[in-house]
Amino acid sequence: MKKSLPILLAACAAATTSCSSIVSKSEYPVTFQSTTPNVKFTVKDTNGDTIHSANTPATVNLRASNGYFKKAKYTVDFQKRNHKETKELSAKIDPWYGGNVIFGGLIGLIIVDPATGAMYKLDDKVQSTL
Repeated sequence: MKKSLPILLAACAAATTSCSSIVSKSEYPVTFQSTTPNVKFTVKDTNGDTIHSANTPATVNLRASNGYFKKAKYTVDFQKRNHKETKELSAKIDPWYGGNVIFGGLIGLIIVDPATGAMYKLDDKVQSTL
Protein backbone atom coordinates (compact mmCIF):
# COMPACT_ATOMS: atom_id res chain seq x y z
CA MET A 1 0.00 0.00 0.00
CA LYS A 2 2.80 2.44 0.86
CA LYS A 3 4.47 1.88 -2.51
CA SER A 4 1.30 2.50 -4.50
CA LEU A 5 0.38 5.75 -2.70
CA PRO A 6 2.96 7.93 -4.52
CA ILE A 7 1.88 6.45 -7.85
CA LEU A 8 -1.77 7.11 -7.05
CA LEU A 9 -1.01 10.72 -5.99
CA ALA A 10 1.00 11.33 -9.17
CA ALA A 11 -1.83 9.93 -11.30
CA CYS A 12 -4.38 12.17 -9.55
CA ALA A 13 -2.16 15.22 -10.02
CA ALA A 14 -1.69 14.44 -13.71
CA ALA A 15 -5.42 13.95 -14.20
CA THR A 16 -6.35 17.28 -12.60
CA THR A 17 -3.74 19.54 -14.19
CA SER A 18 -2.93 20.57 -17.71
CA CYS A 19 0.02 21.98 -19.58
CA SER A 20 -0.94 25.66 -19.86
CA SER A 21 -2.27 25.77 -16.31
CA ILE A 22 1.08 24.50 -15.04
CA VAL A 23 3.46 26.77 -16.97
CA SER A 24 1.24 29.77 -17.81
CA LYS A 25 -1.22 31.98 -16.03
CA SER A 26 -4.69 33.35 -16.60
CA GLU A 27 -3.79 36.99 -15.81
CA TYR A 28 -0.97 38.95 -17.38
CA PRO A 29 0.74 42.22 -16.48
CA VAL A 30 0.38 44.54 -19.49
CA THR A 31 2.44 47.74 -19.64
CA PHE A 32 0.87 50.76 -21.30
CA GLN A 33 3.38 53.23 -22.75
CA SER A 34 3.37 56.29 -24.96
CA THR A 35 5.92 58.28 -26.92
CA THR A 36 5.36 61.23 -24.60
CA PRO A 37 4.89 60.59 -20.89
CA ASN A 38 1.71 61.16 -18.93
CA VAL A 39 -0.83 60.25 -21.62
CA LYS A 40 -4.20 59.25 -20.16
CA PHE A 41 -5.38 55.77 -21.14
CA THR A 42 -8.57 53.83 -20.50
CA VAL A 43 -8.91 50.05 -20.88
CA LYS A 44 -12.40 48.77 -21.75
CA ASP A 45 -13.65 45.18 -22.04
CA THR A 46 -15.89 43.80 -24.80
CA ASN A 47 -18.98 45.19 -23.04
CA GLY A 48 -17.50 48.69 -23.08
CA ASP A 49 -17.03 48.68 -19.31
CA THR A 50 -13.95 50.52 -18.04
CA ILE A 51 -11.48 48.07 -16.49
CA HIS A 52 -8.74 50.56 -15.67
CA SER A 53 -7.84 54.19 -16.23
CA ALA A 54 -4.47 55.82 -15.54
CA ASN A 55 -1.60 57.76 -17.12
CA THR A 56 1.33 56.25 -18.99
CA PRO A 57 3.54 54.54 -18.19
CA ALA A 58 1.58 52.03 -16.10
CA THR A 59 1.21 48.28 -15.74
CA VAL A 60 -2.18 46.63 -15.31
CA ASN A 61 -3.03 42.97 -14.67
CA LEU A 62 -5.60 41.79 -17.23
CA ARG A 63 -7.39 38.47 -17.61
CA ALA A 64 -6.57 36.57 -20.81
CA SER A 65 -9.96 34.86 -20.93
CA ASN A 66 -13.49 36.17 -21.20
CA GLY A 67 -15.10 32.87 -20.25
CA TYR A 68 -15.01 29.24 -21.29
CA PHE A 69 -13.25 29.02 -24.69
CA LYS A 70 -13.56 32.83 -25.12
CA LYS A 71 -10.44 34.94 -25.45
CA ALA A 72 -10.37 38.36 -23.85
CA LYS A 73 -10.52 41.45 -26.04
CA TYR A 74 -9.83 44.97 -24.83
CA THR A 75 -10.05 48.44 -26.35
CA VAL A 76 -7.47 50.94 -25.13
CA ASP A 77 -8.11 54.65 -25.64
CA PHE A 78 -5.11 56.96 -25.29
CA GLN A 79 -5.83 60.68 -24.99
CA LYS A 80 -3.71 63.79 -24.56
CA ARG A 81 -5.22 67.22 -25.10
CA ASN A 82 -7.05 67.12 -28.47
CA HIS A 83 -5.37 63.92 -29.69
CA LYS A 84 -6.85 60.47 -29.35
CA GLU A 85 -5.60 57.04 -30.38
CA THR A 86 -7.37 53.69 -30.01
CA LYS A 87 -5.59 50.34 -29.83
CA GLU A 88 -6.99 46.82 -29.65
CA LEU A 89 -5.58 44.18 -27.32
CA SER A 90 -6.70 40.62 -27.94
CA ALA A 91 -5.57 37.39 -26.31
CA LYS A 92 -3.89 34.71 -28.41
CA ILE A 93 -3.61 30.97 -27.95
CA ASP A 94 -0.75 30.19 -25.57
CA PRO A 95 1.71 27.81 -27.29
CA TRP A 96 1.82 25.75 -24.08
CA TYR A 97 -1.84 24.85 -24.67
CA GLY A 98 -0.61 22.48 -27.39
CA GLY A 99 1.38 20.63 -24.74
CA ASN A 100 -1.88 19.06 -23.61
CA VAL A 101 -1.56 16.66 -26.52
CA ILE A 102 1.39 15.11 -24.66
CA PHE A 103 0.95 16.06 -20.98
CA GLY A 104 -2.55 17.24 -20.10
CA GLY A 105 -4.61 15.07 -22.39
CA LEU A 106 -8.26 15.60 -23.10
CA ILE A 107 -8.91 16.97 -19.61
CA GLY A 108 -6.38 19.77 -20.20
CA LEU A 109 -7.59 20.47 -23.74
CA ILE A 110 -11.31 20.77 -23.10
CA ILE A 111 -11.75 21.35 -19.36
CA VAL A 112 -8.91 22.77 -17.25
CA ASP A 113 -7.14 25.23 -19.57
CA PRO A 114 -10.35 26.65 -21.14
CA ALA A 115 -11.99 27.00 -17.71
CA THR A 116 -9.00 28.70 -16.07
CA GLY A 117 -8.18 30.88 -19.08
CA ALA A 118 -4.63 29.50 -19.18
CA MET A 119 -5.08 28.53 -22.84
CA TYR A 120 -4.69 32.22 -23.76
CA LYS A 121 -1.99 34.83 -23.29
CA LEU A 122 -1.80 38.59 -23.72
CA ASP A 123 0.95 40.78 -25.16
CA ASP A 124 3.04 42.34 -22.43
CA LYS A 125 3.00 45.88 -23.88
CA VAL A 126 0.66 48.32 -25.63
CA GLN A 127 2.41 51.35 -27.14
CA SER A 128 0.82 54.66 -28.14
CA THR A 129 2.41 57.11 -30.57
CA LEU A 130 0.96 60.12 -28.74
